[in-house]
Amino acid sequence: MKLDNAIVFITGANRGIGLAFAREALARGARKVYAGARNPASVKLAGLEPIQLDVTNPVEVDAAAARCGDVTLLINNAGIANFGGFLADGSEESARAQLETNFFGPLRLSKAFAPVLAANGGGAILNVLSIASWINRPALGTYGASKSAAWGLTNSLRHELRAQKTQVIGMHVAFVDTDMTTAIDMPKSPPDVVVRHVLDAVEAGAEEVLADEQTRQVKQGLSAEPGVYLVTPA
Repeated sequence: MKLDNAIVFITGANRGIGLAFAREALARGARKVYAGARNPASVKLAGLEPIQLDVTNPVEVDAAAARCGDVTLLINNAGIANFGGFLADGSEESARAQLETNFFGPLRLSKAFAPVLAANGGGAILNVLSIASWINRPALGTYGASKSAAWGLTNSLRHELRAQKTQVIGMHVAFVDTDMTTAIDMPKSPPDVVVRHVLDAVEAGAEEVLADEQTRQVKQGLSAEPGVYLVTPA
C-alpha cells in the first residue's frame, strides 16, 4: 500500500498520533486526507478535509463512508484511555466506554469502509493498537482489555478481507508523547518518529508493526517462561 496518490481517512486526526499520521500522509504524497473528528473545527492542519465523526455514533460512521467513497487507506486511530483496574470503582462503566471507542469504533469503521476499499482496488486498514494488547497492569487494566479486543478484531479482519485484497495492519506501540499520556511518567516516543516507522512498514506490505523497542521486547517475551504478561514489575 503506497501513500503516494492515496486517499486516506484518519479517525481522531485533529491531535496526537492521528495528526502525525495526517502530516506524514501529506508529506508522502497522499492525494487527499480526510480528518475525522468529533468537532471538525478542531482540525487545523492545512490540506486536510475535516469530517464530522464520532466513532461511537453509527449514523455518523455510515455518513462518513457514504461521503468518502474514494478512500484507499483507513486509519482507525481514535481512542480513549482511562486509568484503573477491574476491581476499581466504576470499572464496568469505564470498560464499556473504552470498548465502545477502542473496539466497536474500529469495527464500525471497518464494516462501513470495507466495500469502499473493495471498490477502489482493495487498499488497506491500519488499526492503532498498543503494547497493552499483550501485557496489562492494573493501572490500565480496562484500557488494556479494550486493546486486546481490538487486536483480536484486527487479526480476524485480516483473513476476512484478504479475498478483496485489503491489507490489514496492526500497529502496536508503547507510550507516545501526546496529550493522552501527559499524566504518565514513563519513557515516550515522539509521534512523528512512530508514524514514519509505521508508514514505512505499511508501504512495505507489512501486516503487523512493532513501533518501538519496548514493544519488540514484549512481543518476544510472550513466549518466554514465564510469559512477560505473568511477571509483576519490580
